[in-house]
Amino acid sequence: MCGIVGYLGSNGAYEILIQGLKRLEYRGYDSAGVALVTCDGSLNVHKARGKVANLEQTAAAGCTEGSLGIAHTRWATHGEPNDINAHPHVSQSGEIALVHNGTIENYSVLKEALTEHGYSFKSETDTEVLVQLIDYIKHTSSCTLVEAVREALLQVEGAYAVAVVEKGDPDTLVVARKSSPLVIGVGEGETFIASDATPIIGYTDKVIYLKDNEIAVIRRNEPLSIVSIDSNAPSEIDIQKLKLSLAQLEKGGYDTFMLKEIFEQPSTLRDCLRGRITDDCSRVVLSGVELNKERFLKAERITLCIRGTSWHAALIGKRLIQDFCQIPVEVEYASEFRYGNPVLNEKDIVISISQSGETADTLAAIQLAKEKGAFVYGVCNVVGASIPRATDSGTYIHVGPEIGVASTKAFTGQVTVLTLFALAVGQLRGAIDADTVREVATALKAMPEIIEETLKCDPEVQTLSRIFTYAHNFLYLGRGYNYPTALEGALKLKEISYIHAEGYPAAEMKHGPIALIDHEMPSVIIAPSDSLYDKIISNVQQVKSRGGAVVAIVSKGNTAMNDIADFCIEIPSVPECLTPLVASIPLQLLAYYIAVGKGKDVDQPRNLAKSVTVE
Repeated sequence: MCGIVGYLGSNGAYEILIQGLKRLEYRGYDSAGVALVTCDGSLNVHKARGKVANLEQTAAAGCTEGSLGIAHTRWATHGEPNDINAHPHVSQSGEIALVHNGTIENYSVLKEALTEHGYSFKSETDTEVLVQLIDYIKHTSSCTLVEAVREALLQVEGAYAVAVVEKGDPDTLVVARKSSPLVIGVGEGETFIASDATPIIGYTDKVIYLKDNEIAVIRRNEPLSIVSIDSNAPSEIDIQKLKLSLAQLEKGGYDTFMLKEIFEQPSTLRDCLRGRITDDCSRVVLSGVELNKERFLKAERITLCIRGTSWHAALIGKRLIQDFCQIPVEVEYASEFRYGNPVLNEKDIVISISQSGETADTLAAIQLAKEKGAFVYGVCNVVGASIPRATDSGTYIHVGPEIGVASTKAFTGQVTVLTLFALAVGQLRGAIDADTVREVATALKAMPEIIEETLKCDPEVQTLSRIFTYAHNFLYLGRGYNYPTALEGALKLKEISYIHAEGYPAAEMKHGPIALIDHEMPSVIIAPSDSLYDKIISNVQQVKSRGGAVVAIVSKGNTAMNDIADFCIEIPSVPECLTPLVASIPLQLLAYYIAVGKGKDVDQPRNLAKSVTVE
C-alpha cells in the first residue's frame, strides 16, 4: 500500500525516482508524484492521477533537474484519487514538500488548529495536515527542518513513514517512521530511501532498516544521523547486506509477474525447504523451535493471527498442528483479534503470518499478545521487515519477492513452513510417531518435483478457462484439509477476474449455497483420493443433479470422477495433509487464465494493494 522513494547523491534524481516508483507499482496505487530540489534550491513538484506513465508525461512539461528528490505512489485513504490529493504535498509557504505512507489519526484536530492560525488546505488528505504542521512549527519556532519534523511527529497520532525536503536546501533529506516501513540504501556518495528494498536493488546492497520511532537525517557529504523521535538520543546504525537481485524483480520472459511466480514455485519451495529436513527424512529442524524448546513443551494453546491469503494458510496450519502436536489451535483475523479482548498468558503461543511483514493489524496484534505474556512466533517472507523484528522468534519462508498482488508462491511457502513447524513441534512434544514424520517429510522434500509435475496441467487449464469467462459467480468446495484450499481458490478468482466466488465446506453446501446452483453457476470441487473422497462424491452428484457444471480436482489415475464431473484436472497423489500444496496450483492457473481471458490486469487488480500497512 503506497510507496515512497527518495534519493540524494551526485546523479540526476528524477530517473532514479521514476524507476523506483515503477518497481513499487506492485504495492497498488492510484496516483503518483515527485518533488525535486535543484542545485540552486528551487523546488519543483509534479503529480498525476493514474499510472507512473501519466506522471512521466506531466513531468516532461516541467523541470526535472536536481540530485535530491522524493517520490510517491498513493493508494487513496483520505480523499478520492486525483492530482490534488496525490503526493508530494507542499506547505502553504511553498517551502516544504513531504510524502507519507500511513494514517494520521488526529489529523482533524490538527487541521482545525492550523486553520485558526491562518492555514488553508487544498486537498482532502491527512498528509497535507502534517506538512502544514511542520511548516507552522518551523516558522513559529525559528528552528531547523529536522527539528520541526521531529516536533510535528511528537504531536501526531497514528502510523507513518515520511520523507521531507525543503526549498533552498539541495543537500538535506529527512525521513522518519512509525509502524510503516522505510529502508535506507547506502551507496558510494549517494543515499536511497524506499518503502521496501525493491527500488534500491541494483544501486547498492547495503541497507538500513529504520526502526520504529526513529528519524534519520541524510546530508550530502556527511555521515548519516539517526536519532529517537521521542528522546532525540542517537540510535545504533545497523547496515545489513541485501540479498536480492534484479532478476528477481523482472518477468523473466513471462507475460506477467503472477504467471512467473506460479511457475517459480518448484524453485521457491526448494529454497523454503533447504536445510530444514534431515537427509534421511527422520527429523525436521527449525532453529526458531529448537532455540525455544521450553516454550513449545509447555504450550497449552496456539493462536494463529493473520489476514488475507495468510488466513487460508493458517486454517491449513491449524489442522496440521492439531493433528501432529495435539495442541488446541485457534485462528483469528488480526483485524479482529485485539478488539475481542483475547485471553492469553505465558503458556500461549501466538503465530503471526505475513508475506510482507508489515501488515498493520498483525503488528498491533503482536504487540497486544506480548503485553499479555504470550510467546509470539513469526512466519514471514521479507527479511528485515517489522514483524520478524517484533516477534520473539520465527521462520522465514524464503520464496523471494512476490510482485503480483494476488499471492501464489507466498501462500505455498507459508503452508510449507507451517507443515515443517507442525512436524518439528510434534516431534519435540512426542505427539507424532517416527513413521508419520518420515512419510510426510519425504513427500515434503520431494514437493518441488511434485509441483513441477503438477504445473504440466497448464495447457489443459488454459483451454478450460475459456469456457468460464462468461460466469458471474463460482462456487468452490472442499473438505478436511482442502476446505481452506477452496477458500483460497475462490479468493484468487475474485481478486484478479472480479468474478464473485465463494469457498465453502462441501458438506455445508446443502445449508444454503445449493439454492444458488444452476447451469450458469459452475462449481470447482477439490476431490483428491483421501479419507473424505467418498463423501465429496455425493456433493458432486448433488451439484450435477441441479444442472451445475463441475470442475473437479482429482488425484492422478482416478477415473471414477470422469463419469460425474464435466471436467477433471489431475494432480499427483501425496499424503493427505499435503494435498493443499498440490491442489492450489491448478486453482491459481484457473483464476489466472480466466482473468487474462477477460482482459484484466492480473498483476495490479483494481482497488487492491500488496500489503495493507494501515487499518
